[in-house]
Amino acid sequence: MLWEPDPNAHSRLTDFTQYCERATALRFATYNELWEWSVADGLERFWELLWQWCEIEASEPYSRVLSTRVMPGAKWFAGAQLNYAHHALRHLADDAEVLVGISQSRARQSLSGAQLRAEVSRIRSGLISLGVGHGDRVAGYLPNVCEAIIAFLATASLGAIWTSCAPEFGVGAVLDRFGQVEPKVLFVVDGYRYGRHDVDRSDEIGRLRAGLPTVTSTVIVRHLGSAPSTDSSSPGAIEWSELGNGESDELVIDDVEFDHPLYILYSSGTTGLPKPIVHGHGNITLEHLKVLALHSDMGPSDRFMWFTTTGWMMWNYLVSGLLTGASLVLFDGDPASDGPDTLWKVVAEEGVTWFGGGAPWFSACRRAGLQPAERFDLTQVRAIGATGAPLPPEAFRWIYEEVSATALLSPISGGTDICSAFVGGNPLSVVREGEIPAPYLGCAIDAWNESGEAVVNEQGELVVTQPMPSMPVGFWGDSDGSRYRSSYFEFFPGVWRHGDWVTFTEDRSCVISGRSDATLNRGGVRVGTAEIYRVVESVGGVADSLVVHLEAPGADDPGVLVLFVAHDGNGDEDDIVNSIRATVREELSPRHVPDEVHFIEVIPTTLSGKKLELPVKKILRGAQPDDVASRDSLKDPSALDPIVAIAATRN
Repeated sequence: MLWEPDPNAHSRLTDFTQYCERATALRFATYNELWEWSVADGLERFWELLWQWCEIEASEPYSRVLSTRVMPGAKWFAGAQLNYAHHALRHLADDAEVLVGISQSRARQSLSGAQLRAEVSRIRSGLISLGVGHGDRVAGYLPNVCEAIIAFLATASLGAIWTSCAPEFGVGAVLDRFGQVEPKVLFVVDGYRYGRHDVDRSDEIGRLRAGLPTVTSTVIVRHLGSAPSTDSSSPGAIEWSELGNGESDELVIDDVEFDHPLYILYSSGTTGLPKPIVHGHGNITLEHLKVLALHSDMGPSDRFMWFTTTGWMMWNYLVSGLLTGASLVLFDGDPASDGPDTLWKVVAEEGVTWFGGGAPWFSACRRAGLQPAERFDLTQVRAIGATGAPLPPEAFRWIYEEVSATALLSPISGGTDICSAFVGGNPLSVVREGEIPAPYLGCAIDAWNESGEAVVNEQGELVVTQPMPSMPVGFWGDSDGSRYRSSYFEFFPGVWRHGDWVTFTEDRSCVISGRSDATLNRGGVRVGTAEIYRVVESVGGVADSLVVHLEAPGADDPGVLVLFVAHDGNGDEDDIVNSIRATVREELSPRHVPDEVHFIEVIPTTLSGKKLELPVKKILRGAQPDDVASRDSLKDPSALDPIVAIAATRN
């Protein structure tokens, strides 16, 4: 056990528990008792009480909390009229610093609550002048900077629909996404600095305009400080500073239906066109208040930072810190621009109290031998979040030894599909090495075996058995809902199958062990890919890894386990291979010792850091790389080239 709650400490989750007890005349002695009530008999009552406790403001009341517990088809808070932007801005003090932008590309930005509202009002007026109205799509090809949040909130205030990609996305990947939703206005950045290099995006902007015929206006953000050029004189182009005539009126916000589309997110797009996942105003407002105010215990005194880009759902999650009244600290650029501990320096200098990042990044900090707490004053950090991949036990220990011995560590797991988390930490549950502490309230999550039976202390499919408000409103363009149903509800009819392996303990803590569609089943012993990575990446000389199982048609043939390793520059390759095989045999399973080990420079991942297990597997079986993955959606577009070369020698 690495952390346990202080029984005398105050938290918003404690307050909410007591609120529920008073309202229901029930007694919840533990967090798990509250959770069990919230997903069973008390499901509708839980969400109703959360609505009340969060003081959701609706201009029209709802007629009922939940229409039906059938999935898909459940409709939440029918009749309610509200707006996410109102709730994001309502608790921000006029004279307090509420938005900070740290970027390699320009000087530090800072906005007070009053300034943020004024900018949202100005951009809203500008969007109206460009013909944007209720239901129109507005797209952002922007980095994680203040303008992106302002443009998003202005869009939401109109009842228009936001969608975004990071500017490091290639044109093909952006068109695969934006082309499906047909935006009317496109916000773009002239370029950005990453590390020591300035990356000009003017050519990409021109190609995006050509590929998006529905775009009537392009708003240019001068991120690199470049002077306006021919791109701003092109038809429909306007400078950010000129939008809304540079002036702001009193902010007006239009209320919409509870499930009116707020934004469209996208699946990774590594196998076919990305799914355009639609999330609603009320759905996200209520869900994010739950995870941030209750489980993260976040409030107006917090400064919230998550290392992300606008192309990852964690950006949307970060923005929702505003719902709690917290200030946001944004980072744009190379996280190692000033050395491997660049982000920790920002955390210290900006007084960040709640910091989050990708699990692979924390593991990289550990492997680099960083000791952030020795170099910087991190005493204000009271909570740390990790996601994007399972956080290995060694990284748990490193965080408590080298960052903070007292902070609540919240390794969360969920996804773009719900724009939230199913499981994570909270102020009332202990943190144990290698385990996600608890399921989140209102989330009826289980591990099911192939027969559809719940299992404990046994790996199973992660399923959700009752509706949640943040399940998607639907997929854009999926008029009959067939694509939505096939994505989540066909494997176990009427039950959400998420596609992860999970193991729950008796006290409901859990371990996520990788994607269930990329499992390694050899000789009847089933192991998740995350378990392989934990063992392999503990070996000296290994910077990163990716594993696939090429199954054989015969039942008695275990197939071939192929491991790709990125060398960190230390140690002889033969020695590393021998150490990998010995370590896997001893710590995991003799059946999962890799048959082939190939050294490559870079492990292929998406821009958000997810390893391309299925595309790599298909390439090794003879598929063409462009048929299984969009290179424009990869962190390194050339990362698949060595896989293709290896596949050629194998075939």
